[in-house]
Amino acid sequence: MTTPVNPLTPGLYIVATPIGNLGDLSPRAAEILSAADVIAVEDTRVTAGLLRHIGTKRPMTPYHDHNAEQVRPGLVARMGSEVVALVSDAGTPLISDPGFKLVRDARAAGHQVVTIPGPCAAIAALTLAGLPTDRFFFLGFLPAKEQARATAIAEVAAVRATLVIYESGPRLSACLSALATGLGDREAAVTREITKKFEEAVTGTLSTLAARYDDAPPRGEIVIVVAPPEPPAPASAEDGEAALVEALTRLPASKAAGEVAKALGLDRKALYARALELKVGN
Repeated sequence: MTTPVNPLTPGLYIVATPIGNLGDLSPRAAEILSAADVIAVEDTRVTAGLLRHIGTKRPMTPYHDHNAEQVRPGLVARMGSEVVALVSDAGTPLISDPGFKLVRDARAAGHQVVTIPGPCAAIAALTLAGLPTDRFFFLGFLPAKEQARATAIAEVAAVRATLVIYESGPRLSACLSALATGLGDREAAVTREITKKFEEAVTGTLSTLAARYDDAPPRGEIVIVVAPPEPPAPASAEDGEAALVEALTRLPASKAAGEVAKALGLDRKALYARALELKVGN
C-alpha cells in the first residue's frame, strides 16, 4: 500500500480562520487545513471545532506563547517534507501574536512560506467604525497597568492616523477613559461580536463611550477604533513673524524664509520679503 502524495508543496501555510462566523472560512483555507500534515494551533479544542465544521480531522500540535521556543524547531524541521499549517484561535495569525518567529525561522531554513488571507478583527472593525481608513495604526492590546498604559497612549498621541486597539470587556471603560485623557475627547467606535449574531459598533466620543460601559462591561472580543487628531490650527502672521525674527539670528534672509515656510506652512515669498525688511530695519 502506497502513502498518498500530498498535493501541496511542503512548507509553512499561514491560515486565517473565522473570528466568529464559521461561514467566513474561505474554500482555499478549508482545502489547506484538510490537506495539512500537521496544524500548529493555539488551542486544540477551538481548532477541532473548526475542523469538524469542514468535515475533516488532522493532527494538531499546540503552539503558543508558553511553548513556542520548545516547539518551533521541530515544526521548522518538519516543513522540509511536510505541510505545516499555522492558525490562531480566530482571525489572522501573527496579528497580535508571536507567530512571526515561526515565519522568520522557516524562511531562514529555506522553506516555502505561504499566506492564506482572510478574517481579521482589526480590519473588520475599521470597516464598521465610520472613521478615516486612509492611514491607521494598530496597537494591539495596551498595557494593563495604568502608568504603562498612559505612557503607551502618549507615544501615539501625535500620530496622524486612526488608532486600532484590542481590549477585553472588564478593562474597556478604564481603557476608554485613559484614551480620552491621553488623546483628548476624540470620536471613536467600540466594535464587538464582529460577524456574530449580536455584532455591534457603538460610536461617540471617548468620554461618552467610557461612561456607557462603566457600569455594564460588555462580553465578547472588542476592538476600539479612535479617530486621528484634528489638523493643527494654521500658523498666524504673528507666529510667522516671531519665527522669522528668531531664524534671522542664525540664517541669511533666503534660508530663514525657507525654514519658517516649511515649518509653519506659510508663503515663502511673503516671508522672504518680510525678512529683507527686517534686515534693512536692523
